Amino acid sequence: MTKNKNSFLNIIEKQRKEKVSKKFSGTFLDYLDIVSSDNNITMLAHRRLCNIIESFGQSKISESDPRCRKIFDGEKIRTYDYFSNEFFGMEMPISKIMRFLNSASYKGEESRQVLLLLGPVGSGKSALTEHIKHALEQCDRIYHLEGCPVREEPLHLIPRSLRNQFEKMLGIKIEGDLCPKCRFKLINDFEGKYENFPVIQGSFSQRARRGIASVPPVDANSQDVSVLIGSEDISKLDMYPEDDPRVLSLNGAFNVGNRGIVEFVEIFKNEIEFLHTIITATQEKRVPSPGKNSMIYFDGVILSHCNEAEWNKFQSENTNEAILDRIVKINVPYVLELNQEVKIYQKIIDRSDFTEIHIAPHTIKIASMFSVMSRLSPSQKCDILTKMKIYNGEDVIEKGRVKQIDIRDLREEARNEGMSGISTRFIMKAIDNALSDSEKGMITPVSVMDSLVKQVSEQIISEETKEYFLELLRKTVRDEYLRILENEIAKAFIAAYEEQAQSLFESYLDNAECYTTHSKIKDKVTKEERSPDEDFMRAIEEQIGITGSSRDGFRSDVTAYMFAKLRRGEKVNYSIYAPLKEAIETYLIVSVKDIARIVTKSKSRDDDQKKKYNEMIKTLMDDYGYNEDSAEEALTFASNNLWRDS
Repeated sequence: MTKNKNSFLNIIEKQRKEKVSKKFSGTFLDYLDIVSSDNNITMLAHRRLCNIIESFGQSKISESDPRCRKIFDGEKIRTYDYFSNEFFGMEMPISKIMRFLNSASYKGEESRQVLLLLGPVGSGKSALTEHIKHALEQCDRIYHLEGCPVREEPLHLIPRSLRNQFEKMLGIKIEGDLCPKCRFKLINDFEGKYENFPVIQGSFSQRARRGIASVPPVDANSQDVSVLIGSEDISKLDMYPEDDPRVLSLNGAFNVGNRGIVEFVEIFKNEIEFLHTIITATQEKRVPSPGKNSMIYFDGVILSHCNEAEWNKFQSENTNEAILDRIVKINVPYVLELNQEVKIYQKIIDRSDFTEIHIAPHTIKIASMFSVMSRLSPSQKCDILTKMKIYNGEDVIEKGRVKQIDIRDLREEARNEGMSGISTRFIMKAIDNALSDSEKGMITPVSVMDSLVKQVSEQIISEETKEYFLELLRKTVRDEYLRILENEIAKAFIAAYEEQAQSLFESYLDNAECYTTHSKIKDKVTKEERSPDEDFMRAIEEQIGITGSSRDGFRSDVTAYMFAKLRRGEKVNYSIYAPLKEAIETYLIVSVKDIARIVTKSKSRDDDQKKKYNEMIKTLMDDYGYNEDSAEEALTFASNNLWRDS
């Protein structure tokens, strides 16, 4: 016991020593000396927040990244490392947020605007806001007047008559004026000698309400502007006049969030009268002080968020134009990229206590497919499943060719896409229920689909929407899972699948090249020259519907594509050209499908079948990530739903 106590004590003392650091404490004259050597410490709120986020690292999505071409249409989206491990599929909203902060850093019009994150419930608005606020807590240092309730910039002490001179000496622009309390203190305690006014070093803290303030929605019957600007201390009104700064209790959100962030949670749930303070806080950078004192300078990032219904209601009122003109709106839609949606749920599960439960392959993907497809608008250009794959950057093959549907056209016809549908929270509740109900310490695509069906049936109110979502689950998602499962089982049945696929690819490429160039092919073993094997090429091509005159074009396309890759020094294999990849895989799968049917459906297997079945189970476990129970369930589900006899 003593040993443990000593270990605990060592940890505590080590942390205490690391935490203790000498903080600056001196006079305004001392502070001026610091500013003269590093004037960045006087930066305003937008610049400070922008700098701290960018300091973690930033980059642009490379042109070689498939997402750049397929998802972002070649646009080099700037990404920020600070968000990379927390937010997935949100590159566009985050880049817009950072563009706003960067623009506001130059003290232009956007520095006098409210940043509004608009999106459906569960799209990540609150999480983004919390993450941004946490960045501010990691700032190195900030200096402010000692005892100042709004922790204001010490340079406010400099009289306006001397500011031009000081600005030239320090290489900065001085903005703002002293708050009433510090002005009173300067005159009465320091006899106007501002050079002696004490300055200290501080930090940002949301929990301690230092530079970070949150304003939750307030009930209309109890709204009080003091939540924003502070109040008068009633206990002091007997001692001092109403206009005496000593009666002020500057603990409102704009006082607390000065030089930092003021967050408005679900901003438009508040009455318009409650929000009037925003008007002066943005354009004039001043907020009223309680009682009869002068207005107080405010330098801060005003960050708000709300849902689309509240935004539509607010902007429909003509009387709200003054505030609407001071808002920069950034949409934060649901994620529409399947692979990124999977990462979101995986992150949430990894941070839970469910990590010991086995999650079978494709389980999270199946749940993500449903959530993404529920958010997509129907299109006449393609079905919902195809649209989801295109949005995910996948090549959709049709008759041996990549289906040519411009992602820009799909987005253009559904500009509001992603602002409705199934939320992340809804999916996670269904996954949590499946995890909680797990009897064998595992969840599978089947159990998650069952959980989602139950969740939709119980939670979705609109009958029309419920019917549509249930059809997605019971038909579209289920059929796609069966397709994935069928291919996976067949692949597991093939010994050395990758090697066989690569061998077929090399043989097809040799034959296609000779066919295209009208030359002979040399046998690698006998060294004999012969004509290209037409039967072999057709057997591959027919798997994806390449027949008749289209064969020549397909073979030329494959040959040109591969040699273009080789000229650039890139490696080629069977998987790099999607149409040929599908053809080869289908060829291999068809060749063993009949055997796989027998193995998976047979109730009384002979010794050879038992051996093959056990090998499939082992392959599914070793190569695909199943455990024994989930592999058994996958094969049972396949035998009950696939390859039905006519």
